[in-house]
Amino acid sequence: MRYNTLVKSQIYFIKTFGCQMNEADSQRLAAALTGQGHRLTSQIDQATVVVINTCSVREAAENRVFGLVEKLAKLSAKSYQPKVILTGCMVGSARGKRRRYTLTQLKNRLPQVKEFKTISELVGDHPLPVTRPCPAEVLVPIMEGCNHFCTYCVVPYARGAEVSRPLDALVTEVEALVKQGAKAVTLLGQNVNSYQPDFAALLRRLQTINRLQKIAFLTSNPWDLTDEIIAAMRGPKVDRQLHLPVQSGDDVILKKMNRPYTAAAYRQLVAKIRRAIPEIRLSTDIIVGFPGETRAQFARTVALCRQVGFNQAYIARYSPRPGTAAFRLADDVTPAEKKRRWRVLEALINRGKI
Repeated sequence: MRYNTLVKSQIYFIKTFGCQMNEADSQRLAAALTGQGHRLTSQIDQATVVVINTCSVREAAENRVFGLVEKLAKLSAKSYQPKVILTGCMVGSARGKRRRYTLTQLKNRLPQVKEFKTISELVGDHPLPVTRPCPAEVLVPIMEGCNHFCTYCVVPYARGAEVSRPLDALVTEVEALVKQGAKAVTLLGQNVNSYQPDFAALLRRLQTINRLQKIAFLTSNPWDLTDEIIAAMRGPKVDRQLHLPVQSGDDVILKKMNRPYTAAAYRQLVAKIRRAIPEIRLSTDIIVGFPGETRAQFARTVALCRQVGFNQAYIARYSPRPGTAAFRLADDVTPAEKKRRWRVLEALINRGKI
C-alpha cells in the first residue's frame, strides 16, 4: 500500500465519528500509517495531520464534523496549522457510485479541509490492522455496504453495494488475532445476515478456533435472520446479546421506511429466537418522529417495546438526509414532539422508569 498523502514522517491524530465500522476503519488506517513510520498522537494539538473519519447517518453527526473543522480553523489562525484530511461516510456520499451530493458541495462547505479521501484510498491494499488498540476484544469487518434502501438511510450511498470478505480469509484473520491475545471478536457489517457465502457457516467455523471465547456481531436485520443463523447462534461462544433493529412498531410507518416486515412478524421472530435461545438479550434501533408519524402510531411502537422487553435501545429523532427517499417527505413532526417521544422510549428502555 502506498499512502501518497503523507510523503514524509508525520505526527497524526484520528478523530472517529459514528459506528463500530468507522472505528474499525480508523484502526486499519492507524495500523497502515504507523507501519509506514508515521507516529500516532492522542493530543490533537500536537498533530501535524488530522484525519477526520466522518459519519453522516444523522444531521447531528455531520454538524459535529463541521464544528470540529471550524475549531481547527480557529486554531490554525493562531499558531497551530495541521493538515486536515476528511474521510468516511461524508466523503463516500460525495464520491461513491451512489452519490447524495457532489464533492464540490462538500468542499464548499468545508474549505479548510485539504484533502477528501475514501477509506480505501487511504488504506489501499492493507486489509487489516497489524496492531489493535485492544488485543483482548477486537472488531473484525466481514462485509461492507448495503443493498437495501431504507428510505431514511444514507448507508447505501456512503458505503456502496454489499461486498463480503472471503470466509477463509476471515477465519485466518481471527486465528491470527487469537494468537496475538484476542479472546473476543465482534463481526461487523451493515447487515451481517446477508454475508456471502453464508453467515451461519462463518459462525460455525469461528467457533472451532481454540482460545476464542466470544463471538459477537452487528448488525442483523429482521427480514433475513434465517433459521440456520439462529441455529448457529446457539453455539456456546456466540454472545447472547443480539442487536435487532425494529425502527418502528407501526406497520404504516415501517412500509414508508421500506422495512419489509410488519410489527407482528417482528414479534414472531423474537418469539422464535427466544424459543431457540432462552437466555438471549435484545437491543434495537428506533426512529421517532418519522414523517407522518402520529401519536397513535408512536403508541404502537411503545406497545411493541413493552412486549419485547429490549435491554437497550439506540433511539434517534428523525432528521432529513438529502438524497434519501424520505427527504422528499414533509418533516412534519415538531422538534418538541420528537424530543418528547425520545424521552418516553429512553425512560422505558434505557432507564427502566416506566
